[in-house]
Amino acid sequence: MWGPPSNNGERMAPMARLVAVAIDRDKGSQIALKWAVDNLLVKGQTVILVHVKVKQPPSGFSPSPSLGGAWSNMTDPNEDAGDEALLKELFLPFRVFCTRKDINCYDIVLDDTDVTRAIVEFVKQSTIDVLVLGATVKGNSIFRFKAKDIPGSVLKGAPDFCNVYVINKGKISSTRAASRPPPSIFSPLRNQILSQANSKFYGSDPPMPSSTSSSRSSYSGHSRPGSEPSPRARQNEANFIKSPFSHRKAPNGKAYDLSPPDNDISFVSSRRSVDMFPTFSESYDGAPTPPRLSGFSDADYQGFDSWSHGRKSDEVEAEMRRLKQELKQTMEMYSTACKEALSAREKAKELQRWKIEEQKRLEDARLAEEAALAVAEKEKAKSKAALEHAEAAQRIAELEAQKRINAEMKALKESEEKSRVINSLSNSDSRYRKYTIEEIEVATEYFAQSRKIGEGGYGPVYKCYLDHTPVAVKVLRPDATQGRSQFQQEVEILSCIRHPNMVLLLGACPEYGCLVYEYMSSGSLDDCLFKRGKNPPLSWQHRFRISAEIGTGLLFLHQTKPEPLVHRDLKPGNILLDRNYVSKISDVGLARLVPPSVADNVTQYRMTSTAGTFCYIDPEYQQTGMLGVKSDIYSLGIIFLQILTGKSPMGLTHHVDRAIERGTFAEMLDPSVTDWPYEEALNFAKLALKCSELRRKDRPDLGKVVLPHLNRLRELAEDCSFNSMPYSANPSPCHSQVSISKEDLSYPPSTQSSMGS
Repeated sequence: MWGPPSNNGERMAPMARLVAVAIDRDKGSQIALKWAVDNLLVKGQTVILVHVKVKQPPSGFSPSPSLGGAWSNMTDPNEDAGDEALLKELFLPFRVFCTRKDINCYDIVLDDTDVTRAIVEFVKQSTIDVLVLGATVKGNSIFRFKAKDIPGSVLKGAPDFCNVYVINKGKISSTRAASRPPPSIFSPLRNQILSQANSKFYGSDPPMPSSTSSSRSSYSGHSRPGSEPSPRARQNEANFIKSPFSHRKAPNGKAYDLSPPDNDISFVSSRRSVDMFPTFSESYDGAPTPPRLSGFSDADYQGFDSWSHGRKSDEVEAEMRRLKQELKQTMEMYSTACKEALSAREKAKELQRWKIEEQKRLEDARLAEEAALAVAEKEKAKSKAALEHAEAAQRIAELEAQKRINAEMKALKESEEKSRVINSLSNSDSRYRKYTIEEIEVATEYFAQSRKIGEGGYGPVYKCYLDHTPVAVKVLRPDATQGRSQFQQEVEILSCIRHPNMVLLLGACPEYGCLVYEYMSSGSLDDCLFKRGKNPPLSWQHRFRISAEIGTGLLFLHQTKPEPLVHRDLKPGNILLDRNYVSKISDVGLARLVPPSVADNVTQYRMTSTAGTFCYIDPEYQQTGMLGVKSDIYSLGIIFLQILTGKSPMGLTHHVDRAIERGTFAEMLDPSVTDWPYEEALNFAKLALKCSELRRKDRPDLGKVVLPHLNRLRELAEDCSFNSMPYSANPSPCHSQVSISKEDLSYPPSTQSSMGS
């Protein structure tokens, strides 16, 4: 940690915080030190590495309570030398790691039989601020340091001014925070380390020895606070070799940066270390024991100078020479270790490059796999959509099959009902005159070809006389199965309705399928428009009046109660004209009764099969089977265009529309009429185009829009006809009851197909 900024803006020295890490040969100690360096320490700060060397109590000796459990017997020098070699190997990886991280380290070896007691007493005497321990590895008998949950015991017994962290797998597994600050009187070890840290921070030479290499002190049982450095220790400090990375600066004023390799060097070292100074342990009488190889620095002698009293000077000199030799060897090993570190750094770079390339290959493979998975998911979605579409099509097919079955059942019921109605009509129907087949045969001269005036959709049409009245007899062919239903339909409709613009049904012979109509001497509108026979061309006055009469008769069908009637086969061949060219709608065999809501354009009446004549049938009805009263409006629009142009219905709407856009509509008018009122004809053509719109909702209403316009055209035609007559007595053109003349008794050849097909 760093102190608060000073008044001049510079940062103060690290705060007086002493960090100790308990270490052993297990992996948890390495992880604990790495966590402390990453989270608690900064460059140049000092960390204390504490190791407890457990001594077994020899037989015949008892521990001294005053020294915290240390044993008073002297150890064997040969045994200490072997232990020193092990301690060198133990501390070397931790020193190398601290050197790489620019962290100073002090090695402390505690001799005791109780690990927990040794660590707790050391923390108290040295006033340690932060203690870091590795977690206990259960089931591992090699790590004696953690055999009895030492971290848990230390966590409970540590003084209350010390923060304790137990690290497991690089994370804090348990901790205990300090509840009070440390004592104001610090131990010599704490003062020495903090003084060194402050000197390094301000860039001056430290008053105490410090270097990137480690130093180690040895405590026997409990260290004695208050020891001062000896003059010999200060002399050894001058002989200590300083590292340029911690004592020199670059030309830019910054310290040299010994950057660590890309990948950290493992804690495990294959080279055995040679410690710098011997370790001293203290007996009960205060005399120093024989030296033990433990790796001191010169600074460590400052706390143990008092132990050297009573030793012979020649032994000290010999020991100093030996220690200098070990120091030289250690520095050589340090130089070799630096070279190995550089070599390892290069290898780490190579490994890093290989790792980057491998990661790139893995990333490419991952992207390819994701793309393949995306394609697979897309194909799976397509397959799922295809299956759903197939299932939907199957459901639709099942529904259509069910509808077809229902339609067949409905048709069967209708057939049975019609048969019943025919039988009922043949027996008790009094709405029309019933003729016997003998009467019809006699009148038609047994259906002679000379009496035949046309061919309908389901049978021939003959002209004859019944009850001294000229009539047209429509006879059903034996093979016309559909004609039987149309025959019954026409009988039911025409026997119930009466209108000046509807063909009058005079009678029928239901047993043999014969219908008797009033005779229309001028034939059909189709004959007059295309000039079949000897009839003269229709004037524009007749054409306008006929258009209004057709609209009036059609509106009568649409307003039939209780349900509207849709003709479904409206065309010029089914519009018949009498001798005064009064038009009447015929051939209602295909007419349908639809619900009243259809007439209001609220819903549509679904038909299982369409009927009508090509070019006149409603396209929307032909495509969807949805029948409505506006289905007849489309046919009416085509008829109006033919009345104006006298042309075939094929593509007529397109040609008229193009002519109006180009301003050449006058060329489209029927040339047999030379005195067309152009403006009225143009407006009439636009109305006809509106009626023949492809979409049903775009067609105008017959009663509210179409018929008022037709009535105005009829009034115009009547006014012009009245003004052109030499006498004011002009008969009304809509009056259908006229006297029969001798000309009516003739059989003009132009009346072929006068009853429509």
